[in-house]
Amino acid sequence: MNNRWFHLIFLFILLTGCMSQSPEKNIYFILENVVELEKPFKEQQKPISELEKKESEIYNQIVSLNTNEFEKIKQLSEEALSVLNELEDRMNKEYKSIVQSRNEFSKIGDEISKINDEPLKTQALQLQKTMEKRYDIYESLYSHYIKALEYNKKLYEMFQQENLSLNEIEAQIQLINDAYKQVKETIKSFNEQTKQYNEAKLKFFEDAGLNIEKQSKSTALLR
Repeated sequence: MNNRWFHLIFLFILLTGCMSQSPEKNIYFILENVVELEKPFKEQQKPISELEKKESEIYNQIVSLNTNEFEKIKQLSEEALSVLNELEDRMNKEYKSIVQSRNEFSKIGDEISKINDEPLKTQALQLQKTMEKRYDIYESLYSHYIKALEYNKKLYEMFQQENLSLNEIEAQIQLINDAYKQVKETIKSFNEQTKQYNEAKLKFFEDAGLNIEKQSKSTALLR
């Protein structure tokens, strides 16, 4: 047989096999891609945690200084602002990864509509709802975190001003504390939702009868 014809026939068989693949199996591949796209999100966890710790240490150094050590306070404030800028950059990388993950995840809607087993379809729809809620929580988390960073930056800019009143500093610190409280609460919700999603995904694969050796999990926030 002519090699050209052999390759064409092989390609046709391969494409036919892909087209006839079950929607359940297609959902599996989509969800594995979702995890892959969240790798940059996962990779940001440790650096972000380390930067948060570094900023906290700088803050403690500043508040331990006397007001007559203004130059030292100014220097440390510049260092803190640099750390916060890097934190913002890391958060934006994390956010971009989640957006890409969400775009890939949106593909499961078409596959769910093709599932013939009604109880399994209902289960898949619940899985979709669980993950969408996870994405929504992250959107809220990102918003709270960026706001907290802005308040924090403002504080270090204030530290660089001489003759600043204690009331002004305390008011700014309160804004920061309130913002980070929201961040902490949202992280908790995100992690709980991630756990629910991972459990629901595993159950869906089991109930769909998919014999899967590898089943990747979506990442919770480590900080």
